[in-house]
Amino acid sequence: MIRQGIIGIWRFYRDGFRSMTLGRTLWVVILIKLFIMFFILKLFFFPPFLKGKSTEEKEDYVGNELIERAIHP
Repeated sequence: MIRQGIIGIWRFYRDGFRSMTLGRTLWVVILIKLFIMFFILKLFFFPPFLKGKSTEEKEDYVGNELIERAIHP
């Protein structure tokens, strides 16, 4: 019963995506934007502060940052 429902949902979306014309272009634009947001921006704007630190050093760093940001908003 559950399997039939899942298969029906899969077929619904599969057939819908096959018959798209403008939708495919929009999905490509969405995927490109997601790639830019999560890959490119991460590389350039979010440096790896915790890379190469042990677990204890990571815990101390995160704890101190949380405390400092709570004290000086």
